[in-house]
This record gives sequence, structure tokens and C-alpha cells, in this order.
Amino acid sequence: MIRSMTGFGQSGRTAAGFRMQVDVKSVNHRYSEIMVRMPREWLFLEESVKKRIQKEVKRGRVDVFITMEREGESGKTVELDGDLARGYLEAAARLKQEFGFQEELTLQNLLQIPDVVRFRENRVPDKELVEEALLSCTDEAVSHLAAMRGAEGEHLRSDLATRLELLREARRQLMRLAPGVAAEYLAKLRARIQELLEQIPVDENRLAMEAAVFADRSNIDEELTRLESHYAQFDGLLRSAEPSGRKLDFLIQEMNREVNTIGSKANSAELTSIVVEMKAELEKIREQVQNIE
Repeated sequence: MIRSMTGFGQSGRTAAGFRMQVDVKSVNHRYSEIMVRMPREWLFLEESVKKRIQKEVKRGRVDVFITMEREGESGKTVELDGDLARGYLEAAARLKQEFGFQEELTLQNLLQIPDVVRFRENRVPDKELVEEALLSCTDEAVSHLAAMRGAEGEHLRSDLATRLELLREARRQLMRLAPGVAAEYLAKLRARIQELLEQIPVDENRLAMEAAVFADRSNIDEELTRLESHYAQFDGLLRSAEPSGRKLDFLIQEMNREVNTIGSKANSAELTSIVVEMKAELEKIREQVQNIE
């Protein structure tokens, strides 16, 4: 199944005392890259989240955004370390006396001192329940992402199949026209020599030899055979269940090589015109393939 590398998935739920939401978006990338942004206190779950995504997404850059908020009350209380605050006040008084400072230590100054005021969790979350809920939420978001990538991939597959058929038709045209190129060259060569020599008879053996050399030099049978092989492989990959973006990209390069060779051998305006059309179609296909997983 052809899948695009572009998509978006989202899932949210309330579980284990938290409201959580997972947003997953993916874009084109040469390899597989997963970036997770989540609250610091739950970073120990980052690798587990990545592994869940890697099961479904084989290629592309995936950005994961996770938010988690406690239900109801914050579950935190404020604690004051009075001994620490008194210690700072006494130290400030001694500094004033010893060094002559005039500034006063204010309440705002005290509140900014680390650990004078601390926040303590009243409810300790069940980490196993949170992990289970978060991974389940991730799975759901990724399934939505996969569905979008699959739907877009089907459009890509249909478009590529249509363009592949255009290339096959172009190849059939080349097969019909190619045999006549040598005969056309022979006729033109005969007429040109006859025009130059006027009444002198043409050396048919020499003419036949020249035509044979030209026919061998301009023969494109091998290129046409390899093209059909590439087309068959390309068609098979479009139907494959495995990610095939890289293989398709490689085949496009091989097709381009064969078409360029045909173009260099073409000694016919008709053949050259067909080659130009084929190269244009291959470029369109290449652009589409860049978005396939």
C-alpha cells in the first residue's frame, strides 16, 4: 500500500487523573526522524512514545506534541521554609552592619530565593496508569495519522499509475517508429549521394554498409527492453504492502538513464519529441515519489 509521508493525527482523553492530548504531524524526510515535545516531568516516557510511533511510521519527519494537565485541583500545596528565610534575614542584617549596605531585604526578594517557598504534590500520580493511558492515546493519534497518510497515498498511487501508463504508451510508440529510422536514413543518404554524383551509379554495397553501421549505432532495442522491466517493477511496487518510496525513487533514476540514452541515439524528430515528453512525465513522477513513504 502506497502511503504519503504527510499527515496529521490527534487524540485526547482523561485518564489517571490527567487530561492529556497527543498531536502527531509528519512531513517529507529522507530518513525516519521523530521529535517529541512533552512536559519535563514525563520525559522518561519519551522513548516509549517513540517506539509506538516507529511501529507505524517507517519514513518521514514526525513531530509529536504532548500536553498533560491535572484534573480538578492542582494537587499542590505551598510550603514555607521559615528557618531558611530567617537565616537569609539574619545574614542580610550582618552584611548591612559589616559593609554598610543601605538596601532592605523585601518580601519580594525573599520569595525569589530558591527553596524559601516550595511546592509539594499532595497526590502522587500512578506512573504506570499514566504511562498506559498516554501510550494508548499515542496509538490512537498515530492511527489517525496513518489513515490520512494512507488516503493521500492512494491518490498518489492513482496518479502514478496513470503516468506510468503514459510512459508505456510512449515506449510503444518508440517501438513502432524505431525500425523505420534506419530505412529513412538510407533513403535520405541515397538521395543525397545521387544528387551529388548526378549520373554516376551509386555503390549499393558501400551504401548498405553505411546504413548497417547507422542502424547498429541508433538501435534502441536494449533500452526499450530495460524500460519495460523498470515499468513492471514500478507497477509492482505501487501494489506492494511494504514502504517503497526509496525503491521507486531509484527506478525513476534508472528510467531517466534509459530515456537519456534513447535521446542520444535518436536521429529522428519524432523520436526526439517522444523522448522529451517522457522526460517531462518522469520529472512529474519524481516529484510525486518524493512524498511516498
